[in-house]
Amino acid sequence: MGDPWPADLPGVLTLPSGRRVLGRSMRAAPPAPQPEFGVYLVGRRPPETAWEQVWVPWRDFGLPAEPDVLRLALATAWVRAAHQRVEVACGGGTGRTGTALACLAVLDGVPADEAVAFVRHHYRWRAVETWRQRRFVLHFDDDELPGHAASA
Repeated sequence: MGDPWPADLPGVLTLPSGRRVLGRSMRAAPPAPQPEFGVYLVGRRPPETAWEQVWVPWRDFGLPAEPDVLRLALATAWVRAAHQRVEVACGGGTGRTGTALACLAVLDGVPADEAVAFVRHHYRWRAVETWRQRRFVLHFDDDELPGHAASA
């Protein structure tokens, strides 16, 4: 297992627990050293990588097609981020990635009603682009998440 991401690397979000997760656009190459685990939030299966990955089907500006797949992927990412370089990425690295990072912040103990502001302050100021994505984060720790991609 590798060293964590450097805290000053662009795109790295440091969670309150100290875990560091890299958020990025899939249009950009991952930095060196390579990730050890990736969560990819895109409509079509992403290309294979040299590291382990999870694909969460999720169209741009929408919500994940299968919220339970996202929950499991983020729970895995959160655990692995304690000892591995984990990245979360979508097409542009802002909306879907920001939403997933805000959900990771909720898993890390940030109150759901503060998670979007936390990610916007510590990752990207435009993260979490739609009101549906904000609502998704607000209800991430609920038993039932609002909306699926079909209603987005």
